[in-house]
Parts: sequence; C-alpha cells; structure tokens
Amino acid sequence: MSIDQKVLPSYAERLGQALNSNKFIKLAEIIFIFLVAAGIIIIFLSDQPEDLLYNQVVISCANIIMLILVFTGVKLRGESLSQFGLSFKRFNLKFALKTFLQSLIVFVLATGAFILASIIMANITGIPETSDMSAYNYIKGNFGMLTLSLISVYIVSSFGEEIVYRAFLINRISELTSKSRSNLIIAVLISSIIFGLAHYSWGLMGIIQTTFMGLALGFSYLYLKRKIWVLIIAHAYMDTILMVQLYLA
Repeated sequence: MSIDQKVLPSYAERLGQALNSNKFIKLAEIIFIFLVAAGIIIIFLSDQPEDLLYNQVVISCANIIMLILVFTGVKLRGESLSQFGLSFKRFNLKFALKTFLQSLIVFVLATGAFILASIIMANITGIPETSDMSAYNYIKGNFGMLTLSLISVYIVSSFGEEIVYRAFLINRISELTSKSRSNLIIAVLISSIIFGLAHYSWGLMGIIQTTFMGLALGFSYLYLKRKIWVLIIAHAYMDTILMVQLYLA
C-alpha cells in the first residue's frame, strides 16, 4: 500500500469523527454545502432571457451536487440513509397503502399552507400577487419539455429538496443543540426559511409561499417520525400539478 492510500483513509476517518462530535464542523458542513450550490448558480447562471432552459439545468446541477455532498457526509459519519427515513425494510402492500394515504394528507397540508401564505400576503400588501413562474415559460404548450421537466423535478425537487431541506437540515441543525422539542421546532423554522429563500427566483410571494409550505412539510416530517418517502411523494404531487399548470398556461 502506498503512502497516499494510507493517508487518505486517515483524513476521511478524522473528518467523519469531527462531523460526529464537533459542532463547529457540523455547522461548517451546512454552510459549505449551500455555499457550493450558491457559487455554482452565481458563476454559471445566465441573465439572458432566452436562456431559461439553460438556467434550469444550472440550478438542477447545483441541487444534485448538494445531494452528493449530503450523502458524502452521511458516508463519512458511518451513518445509514435510514436515519433520514430512506428505508424500504418494511415494504409491503399495507406499508405502501399507508404511505400513499399519509402522502395525500401531507399534500393537502402543504398545499393549504401555500395557499394560506397567498391569502396573508394579499391582505398585507392589498395585492393578490402570484409567484413569478416566468423561468418555466419554455414548458408552455411543449409536451416534450413538460415530460423532461417532470423527470427532472421528481429527482431534483421532489426527492432532492426533501432530502436537503427536510432530512438533512432538520437533522443537522437539531444536532447543533440539545434535541428538545423546542429546538426541533427551531430547526424546522430555520430549514423552512432557507427553503423559501432558495426559491428567490419566484419573487417575494414565492419565497413566502414556499416558506409556509416548508413549515407544513417540516412539521409533517417530525410528526411522521422522519418518514421522508411520504414527503417525497407528497412533493411530487405538488410538482406535477405545478408543471401541468405551466404547460397549459
């Protein structure tokens, strides 16, 4: 075995130990992951109006890299993805039916929170604004782009956002403090605000709406004892409705 082969595992083990025990390193991991994604978007995003599809590819790549970094952190810690709720150990018909019914309830709660945000903002501003969805104009009337977009959002948004903004953020933020009920609530609040800010391209209304939606999803994640698949499926319902609406607009 070469010197490099001996040294690299040692660094990985040390980093894994630090991620498990050092709160500063835990916080640094969170900041690093989001800085990397932000850096990719800032560097590669185009300000040209005709580059809508290109920009969506850039954002998708940034989210995929975030997922890779999140899973790398899990591997370094020696953890299992089941700690995020990614497990099919009990998969059977009863489990599938229960997951489906729970996902419908979460979908209703998240959609209700999204609508509630619209009502609150309309009462505050006096203007019933909607989220700015102009970045998805390339979908309108284009069935091929609708199909590709649905495949993309199922991976990047439905799956990716639930892993990053619910499973990862709520778990990691709660690790920075004692795991009391109040601190878990704070973790949900912080993760929801970050989730809302990540949708900055949707405008102020979009930020508020997705923050409220994030709150509903975050509290559902805790109530369902971190069954992340339920949230992923519920998120997929919302993404499907949104994409189809944009296609038909």
